[in-house]
Amino acid sequence: MHGRPRKAPKPEDEAASSAKAQKLRALQTQFFSFHHNKIYTKEAVELSAKLLEINPESYTAWNYRKLAVEHYLNLPDCNPDSIKSVLDDELRVVENALRQNFKSYGAWHHRKWVLSKGHSSIDNELRLLDKFQKADSRNFHAWNYRRFVAESMKRSEQDELKYTEDMIYANFSNYSAWHNRSVLLSALFDKKAEGFLLKEKVLPEEYEFIHQAIFTDPDDQSGWFYHLWLLDQTVTTDSPLLASSWPGHGSDVLLVGDRCYNGSAFSPFSALHSDSGSFPIVLYFNQPVRGVNSSTVTVECGFNKNEDLLWKPLSASNSQTARVWVAHLKVPSSDLHSTVEVSVGHTKGIISTRGFEYSHPSMLSFKVHVQPMERDSSQVSVAESISLREENFKVYGKQSEESIIDSFDQLIIKNGRETTASNWRFEALAKEIECFRELLSLVDCKIGKLTLARLLKAYDAMSYPFANKLVHSEEVLELYSDLMKLDRTHYQFYKDERSIVLLQKYKDSVSSAICGPICLRLNNLSLSRMGAFEKLLWVEMLDLSHNELQSIEGLEAMQLLSCLSLRNNKLRSLTALEPLRKLKLLRILDISYNQIGDHSIDTTRYVCSSPLSHSVGSELNRDETVTSDVALINNWEAFYIFKDFNLNQLDIVGNTIADEKFKSVLVKIMPKLKQLDGKLLD
Repeated sequence: MHGRPRKAPKPEDEAASSAKAQKLRALQTQFFSFHHNKIYTKEAVELSAKLLEINPESYTAWNYRKLAVEHYLNLPDCNPDSIKSVLDDELRVVENALRQNFKSYGAWHHRKWVLSKGHSSIDNELRLLDKFQKADSRNFHAWNYRRFVAESMKRSEQDELKYTEDMIYANFSNYSAWHNRSVLLSALFDKKAEGFLLKEKVLPEEYEFIHQAIFTDPDDQSGWFYHLWLLDQTVTTDSPLLASSWPGHGSDVLLVGDRCYNGSAFSPFSALHSDSGSFPIVLYFNQPVRGVNSSTVTVECGFNKNEDLLWKPLSASNSQTARVWVAHLKVPSSDLHSTVEVSVGHTKGIISTRGFEYSHPSMLSFKVHVQPMERDSSQVSVAESISLREENFKVYGKQSEESIIDSFDQLIIKNGRETTASNWRFEALAKEIECFRELLSLVDCKIGKLTLARLLKAYDAMSYPFANKLVHSEEVLELYSDLMKLDRTHYQFYKDERSIVLLQKYKDSVSSAICGPICLRLNNLSLSRMGAFEKLLWVEMLDLSHNELQSIEGLEAMQLLSCLSLRNNKLRSLTALEPLRKLKLLRILDISYNQIGDHSIDTTRYVCSSPLSHSVGSELNRDETVTSDVALINNWEAFYIFKDFNLNQLDIVGNTIADEKFKSVLVKIMPKLKQLDGKLLD
């Protein structure tokens, strides 16, 4: 364990272990007889104590003792003295068990249970903890129990904070002490205790404190974890913010027939396939929130009532908490020129997962123009469909590029008040960047490079969009490239983080064809992870071909996508396509030459943020497949993923699953499909 090689047992150790096992089996046989027959005599209870002294991990024995205690406490002749005697015996049994194994979950939990009865003195607990923490100062069981004891004694967080400081000075490699310090400071920040009201007063002192440990031994990881926590406290605002939106503030939306055009005074119009008479309004927050509805977000315009709008969270877990929320605004089919004003958070109710209210109300305004156009639907053909051809990614002259980037930045919500309040954050990050550049000039430290990369990314993220570009992106990319070479064990993690930086950098690759869709080509970049979606909300054609993506989680935020190429990636299952179910405008999809069907186990659910967040099949009504043929029943996952798609074109060739039988299933699932693997369907 923990990298220590196993040693072959000596003969005398094997003999002792065999004798111990024989004694344990005899005790267990007799104990289970008492337990099953609910015998709680003194002899039976003492036998359970002997069993626990040999094996403190016997949960059944601890539960038996709880039952025995309840039995004695409910006797008619029970009095305060006898209650105290029974509970004191339990504390002695626990202490003996902990001497055998002071990392026993059952023993620590049983001690908490005894003390929660309220008949035992708690004054001795800190002295007992001191003994165990001298034996192993990093025993997290003892630290967890200490938090319980401190709360029971009404001991202040400030006193406990001083204790962690003493423990750290005794051994700065004490990870548990650093962790407990972060827990205590979080509690003090949350309750806005005296002296801890302003983070800008406390965090700089904590940075100085952690520097002593890091610079003393850069290879020790304990202090680095605490530094990562400090960085999170520095860059994360308590109150959630609206990071971006679509349509952007000051933009124009033009609906002509069944098409929607988006543009501004500074950029060409762009075509967007739209549902009949509606288009999405997308709100992208900097952290997951709940409570986005017609009460907290009001939409004022001359053609639609605010209460008619249904706001939906775009979350992989189908929860009511998400970073991205969308509503579809319906417009009349007649001529119309109207201004739409979206007010976010002027009424309380939007709350982050940490329980903080949205406290930076925002107002967005854009114009909507409707021009009806008669069109014979029978004239629509596959030939008119958008394709990822090179001419669709034509880039204009310098002036056009700059205007497109200007329009791109209109998506970003500029929270001026937050910037003013965050000056101390910039100063703290700048000081840390200087500090770790100095450290890396002295020693070649992997975790130091990772920390510097995180600091530079945080500084750039906080500066954008008030700075025109990410000034440290090249340095960060170089750091992650170095780490990929130095630390092959965590190669994939560094590659994923590098991919996010690349996406931030390549936002300037946005281009457009005249009166065509807004296109973004991110192919052949070795991307292994997607991100920066708040800056990509208005992209309609996206080329992610020839990368290394295993997951496209987060792509559901790009509600305008009508054409997507994921050709030549590493998608391993149909499950990986679940985010696309939320893209109602998607018409063309290329997932050819991936690894779908290669793996018997669906590893996608472990690539996503959490295996428990995966929801494929949770909404599926199996009766839907029963009414179809056997092929659909045997391909329920494909049925679930594709049944809500409105695709006109699909390319799936080059995947193991893509045989003729499976293609026939897809045609049944998607009757609107007109082209499959480049061939017109009858």
